[in-house]
Amino acid sequence: MENFTYYSPTKVVFGKGSLHQLSNEIAQQNATKVLIVYGSNRIENNGLLNDVINQLNSINIEFMTFKGIKANPTLSYAKEGIKISKEFKTDFILAIGGGSVIDTAKAIAVGSKSDRDLWDIWCGKETIEEVLPIGCILTIPAAGSELSNSAVLTNEEICQKRGLSSNKYRCKFAIMDPLYAMTLPKKQIACGVTDIMMHTLERFFYAKEKQHNTLTDLIAISLLKTVIKYGKTAYDNPKDYNAMSEIMWASSLSHNDLTGLGGISDFSVHQLGHEISAMFDITHGESLSSLWATWARYVYKQDIDRFVYFANMVWDIEGTGEEVALKGIDALERYLKQLNMPICIPELSCGKLDEKTIITLGNNCTRNGSRMIGSFYPIDTNQVIQIYSQANKNAK
Repeated sequence: MENFTYYSPTKVVFGKGSLHQLSNEIAQQNATKVLIVYGSNRIENNGLLNDVINQLNSINIEFMTFKGIKANPTLSYAKEGIKISKEFKTDFILAIGGGSVIDTAKAIAVGSKSDRDLWDIWCGKETIEEVLPIGCILTIPAAGSELSNSAVLTNEEICQKRGLSSNKYRCKFAIMDPLYAMTLPKKQIACGVTDIMMHTLERFFYAKEKQHNTLTDLIAISLLKTVIKYGKTAYDNPKDYNAMSEIMWASSLSHNDLTGLGGISDFSVHQLGHEISAMFDITHGESLSSLWATWARYVYKQDIDRFVYFANMVWDIEGTGEEVALKGIDALERYLKQLNMPICIPELSCGKLDEKTIITLGNNCTRNGSRMIGSFYPIDTNQVIQIYSQANKNAK
C-alpha cells in the first residue's frame, strides 16, 4: 500500500426523518444568517424547502435563498451567489440538492471570504485561505460531494471545466434521507448510478506496481456490486426505499477516498469527460458513460490481469486472459445500456463530432500538451485524441 492520510470530518445524519435534526445541527454551528442554496423547484414542490424554513424559523435563524443551480455548475452563477452572500453577511451555507448544488455552495463559501478572482483560485493560481462553513441536505445520490473535498466549476466563457480539492470546504454535516431522492426522474437516477460507479472505478484501476491493496480493493468491489444490484432496482422503481438507501450511501463512500486508500487514482475518464461537458454542457454522468468503455479498451493491455480481476470479482465472470478482461468491459457497457445511458459520443446530445472538434478537445484536455492524463496508463495529447476518436464512432 502507498502511504496515505485519511480525513473525513463530515457528520452524517442518515435515514428516514433525519431532516428533523437540522435545527440542532445548525445550532451547533453557531449560525445566525444562513444562505440556502438549491437547484430546481422539486424541493419546493415536495415540501422539503418549507420544512427547512420552518426549522430555521424555530431557532430564530435569518435566511436567504439562492436557487437555480443547474447541472455542470457555472462560474458566473457561483459569482452571483457570492455577491448575494456578501451582501447578506452570510455566516453559514446550507446546500439542498446533489453534487452541482453542493459544489456551487463550496464555491460561494470560498468566494464569500476572499476578494481574489474565483477562477484563479479554481485553477490553483491563488490559494484558499478561509471559507464559510457549509452543511448539506442530500437529495441526489451521485457525485459524493457531500463527503468529498472536491468541487467542479465550468467557466462558460472559455468552455473550461476545472475541479478543485480542499479540506477547508468539506461539509460540516450531511443530512441524507433517501425519501427525498425517490422523486427523481429516471435519467437523473441513471446518471447518478453511473457517477458512483465511475468514482470507484477511477480509483480501482491504478498502476500495477502499486497493487498491494487487498482491503481497499474489496471495499471498492463490494461497493460496485451493491450499486450494480440496487442501481438498476432504483432505476426501475424509484420508490424502492431500500434500493435508494443503498445507492445514497454508496454515493458518499465512492468519493470520500475510502475506495482508493493506498492506491494512486487515475481519473482519466473524468478529465476526458470534463472537456465534453464544458464544451457542450453534457450531463456529467453521460459524459463518463460515453467514454469509459472506449478508454478501458484502449488501456486494458497495460495490465490485463487487473481487468480480469475486475471481471472475476465484480461481474462473476470466470477465467483468465485477454478474453475475460474484455468480457468485463463488455459487462459494464451492457449495464449502462440497461440504464439507457449513452456509451459513445454520437449518443450524446452533441451528436457525432467533426475531426477539428476532436482535436480541440484533445488539446484542451492536456492543456496543449503541458500534462499527461491518468496514472494507470498515462496518456498524452495524441492518445487522448485517439480515445475521443474511437468514442466518436457509432455504438457497437
